[in-house]
Amino acid sequence: MNEGHRHVLVIGAGIVGLMTAYFLRRDGHTVTVVDRNAEPGLETSRANGAQLSYSFVAPLADPAVLPKLPSWLIDRDAPLNFRLRADPAQWRWGLAFLKACRRETVHRTTRDMLELGLASRALLREMVAREGYAFDFSSTGKLLVYQDHAAYALACRQLQMRDATTGGQRILSRRDCLEMEPALQAGGHGIVGGIFMPEEDAGDCLKLCVQMHRQLSAAPHNVTFRFNTEVRGFRFSGQQVVGLETDGPSLSADAYVIANGLGAQKLGLAAGFNPMIHPLKGYSLTYELTEKSRAPARSVSDIHSKVVYARLGNRLRVAGMVDIGDRDPGVTARRIDLLKSQVNALLPELAPAAQPKVWAGMRPARPDSTPLIGATPCGNLWINAGHGMLGFTLAAGSARLLADRLAGRPCAVQRHAFALH
Repeated sequence: MNEGHRHVLVIGAGIVGLMTAYFLRRDGHTVTVVDRNAEPGLETSRANGAQLSYSFVAPLADPAVLPKLPSWLIDRDAPLNFRLRADPAQWRWGLAFLKACRRETVHRTTRDMLELGLASRALLREMVAREGYAFDFSSTGKLLVYQDHAAYALACRQLQMRDATTGGQRILSRRDCLEMEPALQAGGHGIVGGIFMPEEDAGDCLKLCVQMHRQLSAAPHNVTFRFNTEVRGFRFSGQQVVGLETDGPSLSADAYVIANGLGAQKLGLAAGFNPMIHPLKGYSLTYELTEKSRAPARSVSDIHSKVVYARLGNRLRVAGMVDIGDRDPGVTARRIDLLKSQVNALLPELAPAAQPKVWAGMRPARPDSTPLIGATPCGNLWINAGHGMLGFTLAAGSARLLADRLAGRPCAVQRHAFALH
């Protein structure tokens, strides 16, 4: 694809697909977005953890997880639960995950993800200022709290060894944590210390999706949206895509971008390559707050239970769990009960208005946690997918990177980072 304006068809109307459409339209391309749902943001973007963790991007695959694998297989209440299936794709993904648990791989992916995260932070904040999006966005930072002395000591050592990209992160004592977040005082008996990350944000991903759709579909952007349209495959002429096969009319464009999260796996295989995207099921609770509620004023991550808390105006979003091998999109009562018990333990004085809204979603993850952003073996087919638990965080930077690579411009990240090899 050479430079110049083209008609680009983006598959997926979640936050990654919408951001892709936004930056392609800013480049002057004519854009069509296709999604199988009736509205934007109804899958992984719908009720995610709401944290924008630009600096907290360490991959799930890490040498430290290897000793924990046996407990993941047998403990149904572990934060990460691994269910082995008679599924060759799961086994391939699992073996690739184990291969990615090498220090050199973790170092490289963490560096690349941090670079993309910091680019995303600058781009999203610029978009908020430029477009006036209102999605309960806040820049109050994130507090990591530790309930294990060894984990806290390790995190402190790692922070002290990092460079200036930490953005003013600082080590906090237990007392500091409770003073910063008084809501933790009643239930934070086990907190031994924390780390405050002042440059992290939070926001409602679904609200942003809705606003972006409204803006992009109107003049002067005039992006075309085709909802209730399932993409089933491609029509090819040699190494070029000449159309999309859908459950309705065939659609054609000059270039195509796969940006539909978990669905990218099927479409990648249909195009002759394997994106290695596998679902990681997670859960969230959304509490409506009252005047009596004692809820955190900023994002909090409980490192011990791997549960995150994000303040969204008069609501509190709580998210956690990683279930590998559970492809059922429905809510598992046992996991929701566990998540509720963790909230009650840490925030016993939350006093919400009612029972929380519950949600389960599938995060589209690759073995080493890095998304695929860029060209595919098909000359006019591109991909922006596989962001796992960081789709909201990395969406703006990923979309800008995709637009840069499609246009042949220099990119803000390493030349080969996130490329399909």
